[in-house]
Amino acid sequence: MPYFYLDFEKSLKPLDDIIQSLESRGSNISKEEIHSLAAKKLERKVLMENIYSNLTRWQRVQLARHPKRPYSLDYIKYFSSDFIELHGDRHFGDDPAVISGVGSFGDYKVVWIGQQKGKNTKENLFRNFGMMRPEGYRKALRIMKLAEKFSLPVITLMDTIGAYPGIGAEERGQGQAIANNLFHMAGLSVPIISVVIGEGASGGALGIGVCDVMIMMENTWYSVISPEGCASILFRDANRAEDAAEALKPIPSDLAEMGICDEIIDEPNGGAQRDFESSAILLKGALLTHLDSLSSIDSEKFLEKRIQRYDKLSYFEEID
Repeated sequence: MPYFYLDFEKSLKPLDDIIQSLESRGSNISKEEIHSLAAKKLERKVLMENIYSNLTRWQRVQLARHPKRPYSLDYIKYFSSDFIELHGDRHFGDDPAVISGVGSFGDYKVVWIGQQKGKNTKENLFRNFGMMRPEGYRKALRIMKLAEKFSLPVITLMDTIGAYPGIGAEERGQGQAIANNLFHMAGLSVPIISVVIGEGASGGALGIGVCDVMIMMENTWYSVISPEGCASILFRDANRAEDAAEALKPIPSDLAEMGICDEIIDEPNGGAQRDFESSAILLKGALLTHLDSLSSIDSEKFLEKRIQRYDKLSYFEEID
């Protein structure tokens, strides 16, 4: 399947086509063509460094949405070969937009909860484009309570454009389900690490995002609203999404400065989809380091530490 190029990446395509054409010839390539291939690869490397060394916020948002980007199941299967998926909320049904289950991770047994998009149209329809319904949030909470019962750390992977806004979801208590998750996650007596692997939009992401440590992949975003949604409200024009992205400051470096993001995981030039394994190895190392640190905390202190963590993100004044 051909590689998908974002608008600001399209200057790479002619070089990639030439390189692929020369490499496909194998041993039938001439000496002159070997030199040409080396020159084209060097030219491509320089061009990639120029493109990705100074990305705008809007370009990082686009990279977070790249259709070839690795999703939650890619990471979970890479990290936990013995992963066992658990289904259902015990009230209404299962929600394929969220993956949950148990697996080994280094020296730990952990609970994984991840929002899952599809890799093609059929999968996206099945996964509802990663938009969770109330039963998805209730399933996630059920699995978190299971983690608490067996003293297992929880790792959540956020990647959604938001909670599903359909009538059925509202009828089944979408807002209440998200609020209930926030309430119970705040007091969960086991470590919670949240990772933004793609998009982290609004309460749809926050519903599995209350945590002790937040990690973000380099080319991701996390915000109260998408740039397009913000532009539609503030500017009455969704086409001004680039301006909204600059105002929202949703990328990892912005959130680290605000104290929301605790660690940023580097990605290869072009994004994690260009070299999944190297990105996954870096993320694995960070997760295990934080698990080691969190495992020494008394279970009764997690609520207090989370209150302190989120209190620092805002302020209030008492007025006479």
